[in-house]
Amino acid sequence: MVSIAIVNQKGGVGKTSVALGLASSAAKKDLETLIVDLDPQGNATTGLGIFEPSKGVVNVLDDEFFGGINKVAERSNWPSDCGQIPYVAASTPDLSVCEPRLATDPLGAQNRLSLSLENSNWPLVIVDCPPSLGLLTVNALFAVDMTLVVTEPGAWSVDGVARMIQTIEKIQTRRIDSKPSIAGIAVNRLGRTRDDSYWNAKLEEVYSEFQLPKIHLRTAVAEASAQSLPIHGLVNRSGAVEAAAEFDHLLTLLLENDYSENNSNEEDSDGCL
Repeated sequence: MVSIAIVNQKGGVGKTSVALGLASSAAKKDLETLIVDLDPQGNATTGLGIFEPSKGVVNVLDDEFFGGINKVAERSNWPSDCGQIPYVAASTPDLSVCEPRLATDPLGAQNRLSLSLENSNWPLVIVDCPPSLGLLTVNALFAVDMTLVVTEPGAWSVDGVARMIQTIEKIQTRRIDSKPSIAGIAVNRLGRTRDDSYWNAKLEEVYSEFQLPKIHLRTAVAEASAQSLPIHGLVNRSGAVEAAAEFDHLLTLLLENDYSENNSNEEDSDGCL
């Protein structure tokens, strides 16, 4: 299982559109995928065509049980002609009041999502995180193998990324396996303005080792989410083919990153006892 958290504590940077774009690419590859929607706004859930979920990820966060994610995952309503239809552990209205309840657990509730994913057989899990550094995001960071930091080329982007990376590094020190890794930074909605170019260059300068391919500003990406369709299903829309290709490339790099890390860990574990 490859598990990726899409993160940034700053809202409005397009984390959900990136999560859905990656899910669309995975569907095209016929890769079975589970989207875990940890954002109380529920945009990933509706973007997958689920508008009134009967169950959701809140059930496995409230009730600590091993491998429980499979009990709340439901098939999305994306069309089957776009590839392997993803599943979703949906965001429901009560997710917004879940975090205060988690905070009252005297034993700590940071690993409930991790427990729910144990023994699950999803080849790919994508966790869409809320725009905060609260217990919902912390649960994601304790559960996944890697993180993808999504940002925009804006005035506060460098500071926001710095804070997010610091949080990830703190989680790494608390996990036995030293995960999650930082797969990289994806600059989203990169336009052609001078301002965008300036802040993109600043991000490249400060975080050169984390740079991933850019995701350019295209209306087709927003249209796909609004219509609850995968970006690969909007081939007749201007910019859709180019956007789909960018997500395909990004997903390929993320999967290669996981493969390289696993091989490195296996080599490190070789030797005599």
